[in-house]
Amino acid sequence: MRRIRATMAALVLAGAGLGTASTAADAAPAATAGVTACPTGWGSGAKGGAATGAVPLENIRTGRHDCFDRMVFDVPGGGSIGYHVRYVDHLSQNATGRHIPVGGGAVLDVRVGAPGYDPDSGTPTYPGQVGHTLPGVDVRGYRTFRDTRFAGSFEGETQIGLGVRARLPFRVVQLPDRLVIDVAHNWTGSR
Repeated sequence: MRRIRATMAALVLAGAGLGTASTAADAAPAATAGVTACPTGWGSGAKGGAATGAVPLENIRTGRHDCFDRMVFDVPGGGSIGYHVRYVDHLSQNATGRHIPVGGGAVLDVRVGAPGYDPDSGTPTYPGQVGHTLPGVDVRGYRTFRDTRFAGSFEGETQIGLGVRARLPFRVVQLPDRLVIDVAHNWTGSR
């Protein structure tokens, strides 16, 4: 029980730090005597979380950190956004099964419980085009991210492919109005 409470407290503190960030690249790793200690123990297994009232996706953005690369899904007014993130051999579009090529040594299939359209009117809220890179996202020069591909929105869920350098540990953090995915630069926790 103490371990669960400690884990929950750490997540709350991590979420509080993320919630105050004004850009995707604001969070800083802990430092001790000039040495950066990167988070460890995230693992590379599938991760998922339930929704509590998601609304349409408005934006996807990325940022670079000392220890990881970050992707943020902005869903204003969305509450806790549902998600499912896992490594796959290749990205298959949820709606059709169509293979969508994604560059990199490994591919994360990211499904977010927020459609890229207004469910009432069908009007697009996110300008992604199936099979193309994410609009406004340029991952050139990132240590971990290699490619992004929009796989579409279907039945209230948006799917993207995130190409990374190799199968690396990652974490997913649910925050009010956004979902954050961090992929570590390595397995050792060193910079």
